[in-house]
Amino acid sequence: MASEPKLTAAEKAQVAWYVARMAKRGIAGEHVYQRDLERKVERVIERARKREERDAKNDRT
Repeated sequence: MASEPKLTAAEKAQVAWYVARMAKRGIAGEHVYQRDLERKVERVIERARKREERDAKNDRT
């Protein structure tokens, strides 16, 4: 797996919010559907990864 990108403060807050919601759902029960929140976290991380790649590309030119 690729290394995790460096997250901005806003991205960290978003991920923390989604993780807190997952924890709250986890308290409700072991078999509660959480894939929607997992996908949201993955999207935030993917956007951060693309941003880092774009910034690295712009720094080289």
